[in-house]
Amino acid sequence: MSNSAIRLLERAARLWPERVYVEEEGGSATYAALLARARTIGAALLGDRRPVVVYLPKSIDALAVFFGAMCAGRPYAPVDAHIPVARLEKIAASLEPAYIVTNEALLPNLAGADLGAAEPVLLSALEGAEPNEAGVDAAIGAVIDTDPIYVMYTSGSTGTPKGVTIPHRGILDYADWVADTFAFDTDTVMANQAPFYFDNSTFDIYGTLRCGGKLLLTPETLFLFPLKLPEYLEEHGVTSIFWVPTVMINVANAGALEGRALPRLKNVAFCGEVMPNTQLNIWRRALPHCQYANLYGPTEITDVCCYYKVDRPFADHESLPIGKACGNMRVRILTDDGREAAVGETGELCVLGSGVALGYWNNPEQTARAFVPDPRSPWPERMYRTGDLARWGEDGLIYFLGRKDSQIKLKGNRIELGEIEAAAMCVPGVENACALFDEPHERIVLFTEGGGGLSLRKMNLELKKYIPQYMLPGKLVCMDKLPHTANDKIDRVTLRGTLKEEEPC
Repeated sequence: MSNSAIRLLERAARLWPERVYVEEEGGSATYAALLARARTIGAALLGDRRPVVVYLPKSIDALAVFFGAMCAGRPYAPVDAHIPVARLEKIAASLEPAYIVTNEALLPNLAGADLGAAEPVLLSALEGAEPNEAGVDAAIGAVIDTDPIYVMYTSGSTGTPKGVTIPHRGILDYADWVADTFAFDTDTVMANQAPFYFDNSTFDIYGTLRCGGKLLLTPETLFLFPLKLPEYLEEHGVTSIFWVPTVMINVANAGALEGRALPRLKNVAFCGEVMPNTQLNIWRRALPHCQYANLYGPTEITDVCCYYKVDRPFADHESLPIGKACGNMRVRILTDDGREAAVGETGELCVLGSGVALGYWNNPEQTARAFVPDPRSPWPERMYRTGDLARWGEDGLIYFLGRKDSQIKLKGNRIELGEIEAAAMCVPGVENACALFDEPHERIVLFTEGGGGLSLRKMNLELKKYIPQYMLPGKLVCMDKLPHTANDKIDRVTLRGTLKEEEPC
């Protein structure tokens, strides 16, 4: 049994050394070349087991650092290259990393940032290190499969990002499941869409790695022009995609599939938010030869835990199932009193199996609340409570029903509305804040107490200091006083009722 996901790259480099593993605009890397590069980086990172933050654009460079960290026996933590410095400081405070690996273009952003004991280091400096084959071999050999491979930060309800910690075994089992379920082989060409700081990217990175396929780092700007995406897929002989529904919706609505046969495309998978049947049916009519799959999973799982291969037409008003558990996972739907939900009964979706995260990095309290012992297991086993509502259908499939709390998913990004509220409280003039999701218009509405002199544009300019672009509100409502309930909590029900009545300030 493999102990580390670096074994996947070692195996691929042995079986297909000269085959191109990853390709980007202006460059590519074979399996053998990437492994050699990773071992050099790993030699420079040898030491303790503290994590490595990867502060780089989505690139071959970033992948080399991921695998380099594994060669040093360390977990990696990918972050957005456009992350606000304030958010990066919070991540550094939580993670306490040994290094923040970056490049010459991004290094100036770290000047003056409070990164604790973390050392900013240039990738070029790491690659100039002396080889240490014995040291790297020893570091890899010391890893056990329950050690962390990566820490991925998600939005936190208190305003502090949470570091979801995934073990090597989760990735190893997931890579096997992806390759087997979608029949990946050496002819697989995967067009990556997900950022590396979004867990959907693990499907692309490790699924192709497992089978000797090719990973295409699709230019991020291309997703702004949906008409060009099918042309790109055709030109590069893409066989598989795993995209957020927003991208698929844009392609369908733009009419980009008209006249495009895309005979090499086999797998069209999607995850991150609800996929509307209207646009899914446009894809299925245009490309009937493809296998479509609806995947589901929170970041606290190794990407996904449920899947449904679409095997029949769905009317626009029908619910699309999230299906059944992946091969390495088990799921339960539990009612509020802890019972197994009956068919058709709503309950909380709970997940068990090798893909469950180890917990939240350096946050035992939140870990204990979300990752609980399974009372039904004859041996000690942890269960992740997703906070998502679901039900079993008469067809034996699972149907997603929404969130229990204020966490939302927008354009594939998981967002805690509380983090937006915490950021708004840092804006001068704002005395209180409440963020709500306006689902019909697919936007976040920010209500503030005070701050009446701010326009939406000015508010977002302030908020961008603390939160990423995808979390910015689409509407701002400034009030003299936010409504409160009898127990002095913000009256969110009343505010939700005003969404169509209030005009942005």
